[in-house]
Amino acid sequence: MKATVEKRVYRNNWLAFLQQKKFTVFKSNLPLLILSLPAVGLLFAMNYLPLYGLQLAFKKWTVTEGITGSSFIGLKNFEFFFNSIYFWRITRNTIGYNLIFISVLLVTSIIVALLLNEIRNRALLKYYQTTMVFAQFLSFVIVAFMVYAFLSPRYGIINCLLVSIGFDRINWYGNPKYWPFILIFINTWKHLGYFSLIYYAGIMGIDYTYYEAAIIDGASKFQRIRKITIPLIKPYIILLLMLQIGKIFYSDFGLFYQVPRNIGLLLPATDVIDYYVFRALREINNIEMASAAGFYQSIMGFILVLSANLIIKKLSPEDSII
Repeated sequence: MKATVEKRVYRNNWLAFLQQKKFTVFKSNLPLLILSLPAVGLLFAMNYLPLYGLQLAFKKWTVTEGITGSSFIGLKNFEFFFNSIYFWRITRNTIGYNLIFISVLLVTSIIVALLLNEIRNRALLKYYQTTMVFAQFLSFVIVAFMVYAFLSPRYGIINCLLVSIGFDRINWYGNPKYWPFILIFINTWKHLGYFSLIYYAGIMGIDYTYYEAAIIDGASKFQRIRKITIPLIKPYIILLLMLQIGKIFYSDFGLFYQVPRNIGLLLPATDVIDYYVFRALREINNIEMASAAGFYQSIMGFILVLSANLIIKKLSPEDSII
């Protein structure tokens, strides 16, 4: 009996200690929690409040009845969306572009990170890092004007160069066959600096004694990259790939709307799901179908993230996210 009472007292004292410790930690972190409230509020407003509108994908919306009062029609909006002539085109373009974007960025950013690691002049290294990452912060509105300065049919830099050496002008904005290459190049140019700096940070964290041992054993530079650098930055590669795979059904609206200047002739090469949702809202005012397309994006992205994580968990359990 006495032992039971002692255990109960000990447990109560331990719980009181934990509660006091939690309150102390909360009190010490209170200024940081207050500072984070605007960001948390913005995250809630932009990412969670819109979830209320997902019910529009299953309703026939009318202005007078609103979201809640509109009649429920089940999966008819999805049926209309899946049977539309645009469904295959926008799905093909969205997935195809993103797969190419991911592959090209992965290879080029790792190569650039390895090149940055070879620079020994600190001032030159800082210059390259700053100039490369600068493109990441440019608005696509500005990028679109820059691209137009190069591709303008009459006064574009490229067409002026072609004319000066005896070739005909190219109507870049009138033929969709050029735009897959243009969009891939622009996306790579804009995001290359950001991704390469992440990989460069991972390379900088590698213990140099590994390289010293490899040099003593006679390993070439390529062998050191293949056997030491790439395996040790694998967690960075997998994390970035997982984040990109989760957005494989999403496209940067500015890239596909601003840069091609919303020209209808280019839609076979520039039409993606986000662009289609925008047109559905602006041109035909079909909010329900736009909601269905957005819901389709979210579900497919969620499934892809889980599938990619399961595959990684099977191949390399220590690198999986969950």
